[in-house]
Amino acid sequence: MQIVTDSGTDLWLPPEQAAELDIHIVPLIVTLEGKSYREGVDIQPEEFYRLLAATDSLPITSQPSVGEFAETYRRLAATDPDILSIHMTSGLSGTYNAAQAGAKLVPEANVTHVDTKTLSAAAGWQVEAAARALKAGWPKEQVLAWIERIGAASESMYTLKELKYLIHGGRISHMKGLIASVLNLKPLIGVEKVNGTYVQLGQVRTFKGAVKGLVDLMARQHAPGSALRVQVLHSHNHEGAAMLREQVDQRFDCTWLPVGPMSLVLGAHTGPSMVGVAYASLAAFAEMP
Repeated sequence: MQIVTDSGTDLWLPPEQAAELDIHIVPLIVTLEGKSYREGVDIQPEEFYRLLAATDSLPITSQPSVGEFAETYRRLAATDPDILSIHMTSGLSGTYNAAQAGAKLVPEANVTHVDTKTLSAAAGWQVEAAARALKAGWPKEQVLAWIERIGAASESMYTLKELKYLIHGGRISHMKGLIASVLNLKPLIGVEKVNGTYVQLGQVRTFKGAVKGLVDLMARQHAPGSALRVQVLHSHNHEGAAMLREQVDQRFDCTWLPVGPMSLVLGAHTGPSMVGVAYASLAAFAEMP
């Protein structure tokens, strides 16, 4: 069984390791000044944010087409018809629905779809867990239960310095966003697990305070000193990511995954200032093959 995912899951594995685990990534698309790019294929993060800084235009994003998913499934089914397709939350993107529609065009493929109900690193952890379990020979039903357990154990939260990109993308209430922007408030944003949509967890007046706020929220769920699996990602805010990582490291016993850039499509919705943290009890991953 092979795995298909989308670039919005921010899989942390190096490309060669992903290939060894039979993971195939379908890129999301970001459009800036009328030109469209497949992230990770036509454009990399540094170039995208350089272009973003040089324009007054706001980016537009889109999920992969139904045809692109169909083409991917068709190509993979030629060697193995059994495919597990794991995607970023349907609550924030049409990617999951496009994947389902694409599978209907490829009757020779036996595709099982999973909606992670989250995004970025927390979604990538589900992809990685599934791939390692399949490589270890676990049956599909056991793998699906394993994905669900990892999803239930994992959380992610974000903050950012400016709201204009979130307001433009319609990802938060326009009026609430405008009020927060006028007051210069920094939101604490989570992803709820029922519909997989953003939820506001609080707001703070300074970015430094918002970073501390994220760590304080983590400490409500896990006692300080707890053994956690943690990953910090950012859109284009290296300094903010380093600050967040340092504060998390001071409060918990962390097993760290690499700090890195989050999906350009997510960054296009939030702007370059976004930082986020994915975390879970390390014990939840004890059975990871």
